[in-house]
Amino acid sequence: MKKIILTGGGTAGHVTPNIALLPRLRELDYEISYIGSYHGIEKGLIEKENIPYYAISSGKLRRYFDPKNFSDPFKVIKGYAQARSLMFRLKPDIVFSKGGFVSVPVVLAARHARVPVIIHESDITPGLANKLAIPSASKVCCNFPETVSHIPEGKAIVSGSPIRRELLEGNREKAYTYTGFTPDLPVLLIIGGSLGSQVINEAVRRLLPVLLKSWQVIHLCGKGNLDPTLHHTSGYVQYEYINEELADLFAVSDLVISRAGANAICELQALCKPNILIPLSKAASRGDQILNANSFKKQGFSYVLEEENLTEETLSAAISAVWENRQSYISAMKESQKTDAIEIIIDLIEQLRKK
Repeated sequence: MKKIILTGGGTAGHVTPNIALLPRLRELDYEISYIGSYHGIEKGLIEKENIPYYAISSGKLRRYFDPKNFSDPFKVIKGYAQARSLMFRLKPDIVFSKGGFVSVPVVLAARHARVPVIIHESDITPGLANKLAIPSASKVCCNFPETVSHIPEGKAIVSGSPIRRELLEGNREKAYTYTGFTPDLPVLLIIGGSLGSQVINEAVRRLLPVLLKSWQVIHLCGKGNLDPTLHHTSGYVQYEYINEELADLFAVSDLVISRAGANAICELQALCKPNILIPLSKAASRGDQILNANSFKKQGFSYVLEEENLTEETLSAAISAVWENRQSYISAMKESQKTDAIEIIIDLIEQLRKK
């Protein structure tokens, strides 16, 4: 029996690429297990896939002062001990890590157990969790060619990001039924990330009276961010988070406004959806989304609106500009050389397992 452990968590972006690999792994008769945190978003997403889920203690490693910085290292140590125990219990042939802080003790435990590890780094520059894990990895798969210079020589492979097959098979008619929309007006989809974005939510809602004259709006606003005063607004629907219906919502969408997480923008590229990217500011992140967004802007895939410049006026102007030039964005994405990330990663898994 071929055995693999998948790991990654904290945000949906650290989970969905793992989910994208599941059909091929099942076709190849892998026994699949998942290691994640106790209460992270990954737990619910993976349990829906009927994959055995093992929770371990997880602490966040912060670049800034926080009282939890004194207690979280002990959580990481506990998580490492739990991960080591799971390695010897599950006896995997290989570990595939999508990152996030829960993955660090898993990767370190795999190294101790002499289990080969493949890490996937979505962003142009590795995040702190992957920086800690990369020395223990056999190979590092990357989305962007620019990432290779940040990885130890001989470890990096440009694979692209695994995209769930079902995401490419959405149904517009199902989306019309689900949202109550009609084909009479184009559809604008707003995605603030799995945790939501207050600044994007507020800007969109302030602009709604203008938007609804020309658009129907689907707003994925994040957990706890629904606005009850807008529940019955004609031409506008809001959801905290969407899973099964996301493919249909993408299919019906004519333009997408999104954060610039690497997995999210790779999905937009695969779907050839005209898009406006609003990356997290450097004040709220390490700047990885800004690098991702600018790379897509340079390739002609995306319009970039920096969060610091986000107002009702700049958002309205961006929507108009992208809509007027939508065909050029679609053409650029269609003409780009796409790699089959799933097959590249699966081939690598098979090679390392056999070794």
